[in-house]
Amino acid sequence: MSNKAIPKFAWFIPLAPIALAFAIYFGELQGSSFLFINHFTQLLPDTFWAWLTFLGNGWGVFALTFPLLLLAPRMLTAGIFAGAIAALASTFLKGFFDLPRPAGLLAEGSFYRIGEALLHRAFPSGHTLTAFAVASALYFSADKNKRAPLMLLFLLAALVGLSRNAVGAHWLTDVLGGAGVGIWCGMLGALLANQFPENQLGPKKIWAHLIALGGVTAMYAHLTQIMDIELNLPLQYLSIAIVATTLIFYVKAQLIKAPKIPE
Repeated sequence: MSNKAIPKFAWFIPLAPIALAFAIYFGELQGSSFLFINHFTQLLPDTFWAWLTFLGNGWGVFALTFPLLLLAPRMLTAGIFAGAIAALASTFLKGFFDLPRPAGLLAEGSFYRIGEALLHRAFPSGHTLTAFAVASALYFSADKNKRAPLMLLFLLAALVGLSRNAVGAHWLTDVLGGAGVGIWCGMLGALLANQFPENQLGPKKIWAHLIALGGVTAMYAHLTQIMDIELNLPLQYLSIAIVATTLIFYVKAQLIKAPKIPE
């Protein structure tokens, strides 16, 4: 079995959060579960939840993982593929279900909200889906003997999902559905990335150049947009610095000549 293989049982894990989401929805616990979490999470500052939700923003997570372009290009490739699949899945599922968000059903002032009121396209939570997709992609694109520490990425993704309840943007069912679908998207991204030949992942290859171009685009996006909430502006500036620093080392890598193979 390949050192990067995905165990067969892993494909069934996402069924657990999805089944729980259905149980909450059809058990008429959606409102009460949301209000409980939304109230409980107010114990921590708004900035904490805003910054966590930033980790589920596609541009945000791409920028923060951008150094992997030089450190672990296969893992970054898996994350990019997973993020793209997640974006497609999120767009399709949101349009298919088109369910109202908390602000679309609950009275103004009955729950705590950070940022603008979002009314429609609730299921699934796109931020949660993206966070779990990237976590799953990074985890399953790593060698088996190096995966254990990466389990923390799933805890971080779970906190991203919790933040979507905290900021008043999503029901718990949206978060659970996003987690399940996101794990599948991440595994698909890892499968695709693991097919890349090793000799096509170096800093001087076309694929790396395309990712670098994406980094420039990400810098522009962070400069010209507000990523979900204004509280995230410091993280946006940090993201720009991370991408810019990585690009400096990337350009430097282009100037290093490969050692000659002795005849």
